[in-house]
Amino acid sequence: MGGTPTASAAPSRPVAPKRNVAPLPRRTYPWHTGIVSTTFWVGEIFDPTAPDGSQRISTYDARWFEHYGGCDGVVVAGKCRTERRTAAGGWFPTRMTPRENPFYLDVPFDDLNDPVGWESRCRVVPWADDPGYAGLCTDRSFSYLKNRWVRLVGQNGATCYGQVQDAGPGEYHDAAYVFGHTDARPANRRYGGAGMDVSPALNGCLGFAELDGDMDRIRWQFVEASEVPRGPWTRLVTTSGVTTD
Repeated sequence: MGGTPTASAAPSRPVAPKRNVAPLPRRTYPWHTGIVSTTFWVGEIFDPTAPDGSQRISTYDARWFEHYGGCDGVVVAGKCRTERRTAAGGWFPTRMTPRENPFYLDVPFDDLNDPVGWESRCRVVPWADDPGYAGLCTDRSFSYLKNRWVRLVGQNGATCYGQVQDAGPGEYHDAAYVFGHTDARPANRRYGGAGMDVSPALNGCLGFAELDGDMDRIRWQFVEASEVPRGPWTRLVTTSGVTTD
């Protein structure tokens, strides 16, 4: 549910991201508990009149639909719909072959296109000064959030992992919730007060009761790439950089 990317001097095609090096000393990121999560998917258009109503783009990739490989679901009557995913298929889509990790999600902090998020990112993003990231504050072709790994636990106890590929839902500079240590509630009041959107793969992996609802809850935390165990979420890892046109 990210906003429309704005024009900048960034390259027009995905580029390799800056080094993602585990911070020294190693830090433990806080848990965010009891968070309502909705589901979104590449190719979804849930509100064509809203600037953040299409998932054909993300705030970090103006050609998300193309780079991902198309509709992350099934096309019915010309519309991209979600679908049930199963463990037998590794939670991967059943009707298409993705070119990027189907285990994706968003958090309500846009560190590129939201003015507040951009201005504050180097003060609030915990890893902004870590090795491999320092000195990138004013680099419009780099996001501290895109491709970042997250650990998620569903109501049934299932633990899954995914990568940040968009911003939302509903809010775009909610630093107190996204990066805070007090388990703050999301500022968003839309979509059941959701604090995260997850992909169909994560919907299935986490055992959500609804394919496209706002009743499922999770707990989540950021993790370093080095902490991510092998699983279906590492079968195809997204490494593309920011794309603005």
